Formats: sequence, C-alpha cells, structure tokens
Amino acid sequence: MPASGVSAAAIAARLSAVGLPTRVEEHNRFTTVEAEAPETLSAESWREVLDVVAEADRFGLLATSLNGRTLWAVVRKTVPTTGDVGGPSYQR
Repeated sequence: MPASGVSAAAIAARLSAVGLPTRVEEHNRFTTVEAEAPETLSAESWREVLDVVAEADRFGLLATSLNGRTLWAVVRKTVPTTGDVGGPSYQR
C-alpha cells in the first residue's frame, strides 16, 4: 500500500474512533477519506476531528440540506523524484 494509503487509513481509523463512519478511496494521484458528520457532534469531538484531518494535505466540509454534512480529506501520493517527471511537454 502506498504511503498515502497508509496515511489515509490512519486518518480513517482515528475518525472512526471518534464515531464517524468513513470511506477511503484510492485515486491516481491521491487517496480520499470521507466521513458523515452528524449535527450532534460535540465541540470536543470537533476538536479531535480537526486534529485528525489536519494531517491530510487538504480537507474540508461539504454541507447541504439534502445530504447532511460530509467531512473530506485528501492525501496526495508522492511524485517520482527520478525520470521524466514533467512528461514530454514539460519545459524548464
């Protein structure tokens, strides 16, 4: 499992420990973690949640009247440090 997957799994485990059901998805360049955040989440739990998602490269909260509140976090996969990283059209 790539390092991003390990980090995402650790974030998901900590969010689950707070009581939030999570989903983890692997993508080409990053791994995402999503969790449903109930309206009844205490201030103390929110502090823990924010400490957890702060370990991600990006995070946010999507709140809608239809789907409730979804907390998301993105962990980028590392970029290769050798070879043709920029691709054929990359210019210096």
